Amino acid sequence: MKRMIRLLTVWVVSALLLAGLAGCSMEPRSVTMHEPGVYKGAKDPLLALQNQQVLIDRLKLVQTDR
Repeated sequence: MKRMIRLLTVWVVSALLLAGLAGCSMEPRSVTMHEPGVYKGAKDPLLALQNQQVLIDRLKLVQTDR
């Protein structure tokens, strides 16, 4: 019985170790350096200039308590 528990423990620890190492890789990743108040995403074609004032007004209604 002790041998079975030891074998099961070795398998579980091995599986966890392999799963943890699977997240580590050497492939390059794209990192976006964020700056406060600067949106670096793609332009939204649906957001027209006339809608910006509506969004600003709605923001002022909700965000004034913060």
